[in-house]
Amino acid sequence: MASMMQPQIILLKEGTDTSQGRAHVVSNINACTAVADTVRTTLGPRGMDKLIHDDKGGTTISNDGATIMRLLDIVHPAAKILVDIAKSQDSEVGDGTTTVVLLAAEFLKEAKPYIEDGVHPHSLIRSYRTAGHLAIEKVKELATSIEGKSLEEKKALLAKCAATTLSSKLIGGEKEFFASMVVDAVLAISNDDRLNLLGIKKVPGGTMRDSFLVNGVAFKKTFSYAGFEQQPKKFLNPKILLLNIELELKSEKENAEIRLSDPLQYQSIVDAEWNIIYDKLDKCVKSGAKIVLSRLAIGDLATQYFADRDIFCAGRVTEEDLQRVAAATGGTIQTSVNNVIDEVLGSCEVFEERQVGNERFNIFSGCPSGQTATIVLRGGADQFIEEAERSLHDAIMIVRRALKNSTVVPGGGAIDMEISKYLRQHARTIAGKSQFFVNSFAKALEVIPRQLCDNAGFDATDVLNKLRQKHASGEGANYGVDINTGGIADSFANFVWEPAVVKINAINAATEAACLILSVDETVKNPKSESAQGDAAASAMAGRGGGAMRGRGGRGMRRR
Repeated sequence: MASMMQPQIILLKEGTDTSQGRAHVVSNINACTAVADTVRTTLGPRGMDKLIHDDKGGTTISNDGATIMRLLDIVHPAAKILVDIAKSQDSEVGDGTTTVVLLAAEFLKEAKPYIEDGVHPHSLIRSYRTAGHLAIEKVKELATSIEGKSLEEKKALLAKCAATTLSSKLIGGEKEFFASMVVDAVLAISNDDRLNLLGIKKVPGGTMRDSFLVNGVAFKKTFSYAGFEQQPKKFLNPKILLLNIELELKSEKENAEIRLSDPLQYQSIVDAEWNIIYDKLDKCVKSGAKIVLSRLAIGDLATQYFADRDIFCAGRVTEEDLQRVAAATGGTIQTSVNNVIDEVLGSCEVFEERQVGNERFNIFSGCPSGQTATIVLRGGADQFIEEAERSLHDAIMIVRRALKNSTVVPGGGAIDMEISKYLRQHARTIAGKSQFFVNSFAKALEVIPRQLCDNAGFDATDVLNKLRQKHASGEGANYGVDINTGGIADSFANFVWEPAVVKINAINAATEAACLILSVDETVKNPKSESAQGDAAASAMAGRGGGAMRGRGGRGMRRR
């Protein structure tokens, strides 16, 4: 009786939404599966594209998992984890963003019946972590090294990796053309980790085949003043001066005050302003530079002055382009024109201004340090060029990873089937419930070849049975889905390769995400209570109303 009389304990604010227990874990799994269904059809060479229309009226056509996930604007707290792993996969290795989302969702889908049957999530998590660790070790064991090859052989192997990545993109039809371009661009920046040394410039018009690679720097002609057209547009072995100052006639600041006793002194003050700018320009000319680039404006006076002396100049060059010119030509960006010595000047073999489509480009080629490269992309529609840029970014990241890690694995679902077979065999050695969970993990890995078949319109059950049989025989470790015939083929012999680090990262991130979502059994949503929102709205209205009344009663009354 005493216990019945105890008052109710209120811990959380009024209006707080809480959901917990087994049903909540299942609800989170369903949300993640729904997100994966959105990107599921984009996987592989026959994957479809998504058109995303945002609230500002912009449209994006993309096949890239990370781009789609970012633009979906997901609000479900558990499903947001899948967005995060897609982003981390994109920043870490560049490709495999759709793979990582599909794997995480499939791990959860396989766990769902066990959760509904009352299995404790931590039993699943423990088994998944063990299975994930075993899978990664197996990938490392199956990987083939491309180290120790000659430069030509290495270029051919890296081009195969780039072509595999590009085959699933919008520009897949020209994958050989772009793969060799990407490899040349990545090798041009050699061991430098700064990705911004690789520029991609987009010029609408023309065809994809009109795209070209500049072994140096290219950027669009900047805003120019009168006299610009009189400047030379081509130089051989010029010296290049890079500045971060304005070369413009500057009037005094508005708060400056000069008192003159003699009106004749006024002219000397005006002359002083002109002398300052002419002194700067003289020093630029005396440095021996034939090209002057500045991050800030180069005015009409300076433009005409340089034109009269056969010097090319460009102002308002973006900081990124200026940094790339500095890296390529060996120059140093100066914040003053005093004491400009030869050591701070850059140089290149050829500088020219060239017409590309509707735009004019300043192109520096044959740079001494050769630490930069620029890809100029052509294409019909703006959305198409944007997607081509995203595709090339993925390919560039893949080639850089393959160069650094130098191990590759067969693609086309071959490595997934081999790991699945290995984990199924391993599960038989485990006593207890863990055997089921490791088996589920192994089954989930088959989602990659299955989805490749579905997206290409093949009979997934038939192809998967053939793959299971081939891998079980012990001789078919490299066999995956053959997209062209609808059967199975040796992915390694067909040069469908991907860097081992992509698969390792995908399995690792997907396992971690699945374990994290399984470990959450309660979500507490704590919105502002309705009364608090009402008070805030009332005070806001009062503020507006008071302001309006003051306006009328104050200044408004004085007008007659």
